[in-house]
Order: sequence, then structure tokens, then C-alpha cells
Amino acid sequence: MSENPILDQEKPVFWDEASAQLMGRDRILKKLIPRHKSEWLAPSATPFITLARAIVGHQISVKAADAMWHRFTEACGRYPSPRSVLKLAETDSGLSGLSKRKSEYILDLATHFSEKKVKPALWKNMDDEAVIADLCAIRGIGRWTAEMFLIFNLQRPDILPLDDSSLLKAISLHYFSGEPVSRFEAREVAQAWAPWRTVATWYLWRSLDPAAVQY
Repeated sequence: MSENPILDQEKPVFWDEASAQLMGRDRILKKLIPRHKSEWLAPSATPFITLARAIVGHQISVKAADAMWHRFTEACGRYPSPRSVLKLAETDSGLSGLSKRKSEYILDLATHFSEKKVKPALWKNMDDEAVIADLCAIRGIGRWTAEMFLIFNLQRPDILPLDDSSLLKAISLHYFSGEPVSRFEAREVAQAWAPWRTVATWYLWRSLDPAAVQY
């Protein structure tokens, strides 16, 4: 097995078609997409790393999540595995500075993978809602974390994470002149993006952050 489980930075097969259609349908995306012509949703690492990183990043800023993830991987290896996390927990129950709850969630995740209570190989052939249901059975994983997995690991093209604060912030900024938006209003705006809501979401995230979000 390669030391680096992250795949080459290949563009998703649907990316160019999706971007072109979104620019033709949406006046905001028509302006945003050309600013990032050389960027796209990058392939993710292993299913375990994607989920662990999403747990770390839940409800905190991208910058804070990156810093926390860096400390965590310094302690248990650049590409954490269930085994390395369980080993770290033997001497550091806080997993290098994670909150008590997040460290418990990642330990539970590592245990699920280590004891083969989950079957990641099956997820790529399951529909979106079935994957979400499977993942939400793991302690600490809710719909948002499962949707991040669908976007970043399985690269499903039509995921709309309405629980994501950055997406709602971007929709507020670009479509409502900065006024707060409800999930209902966000869903209404996003109707025009189907079946490429993942791609629209990625570009809206990108409009807020100097670096692309990655899980």
C-alpha cells in the first residue's frame, strides 16, 4: 500500500459538464465559477480519514479545523488509521487536544472500522440516503458529517448540505445581500442547481475561503 492513500488530483468526470450547466442557469455561479477554472473537488483519502476529519471540523471554522487536524495527525501519523488512533488513545485519551466529545466520537469510529462493524466497500454502490443511514448509526455522525462523506469521499454530484453554516453564509452573501437565510430559502435557491448541487456548493464554499475545503 502506498504511504500516501490520497489519490492523484483527478477532476471528477461530471465537473466540466456540471460547471457549464450551472453557469448557464445561475447568474451568481456564472460569475464565481470562472474565478476557479483550474480547481475542482479533489479526491479524498480513505473513508476513515474523511469521516475523522469531518468529525474534527464539525461546527468550527476551516482554519480552526485545519489547526486541530494538524495537531491530531502529528500525534498519530500523517494519514491516521483506526489502528494508529486506538494506539494513541492508550496514552492520550484526548487525542492531542480534541474536545472530549470529538475524541470519544473518533475513538468510536476507529473501533467500528477496526472491528469491521462497517463495510466501506459497500457504500460506493449504495444510494445517498442509504449511505447516510448507515453512517448515522455510528456515534457522533449526523447528517452533516455523512453528507461531507458523500461529497468528498464518494464524490456524489447532487448533495446539498443544508446544515452547513458556510453554505448558508455564502447563499446569504450572494443571493440575499447578506440577510440571514433559512434552510427553506436555501433549498429554493438550490433547486436550479440540480442535479449538480455538490458542484454549486463547492464553488460557494470556495467564494468564502482562500483555500479549498477538504475532508
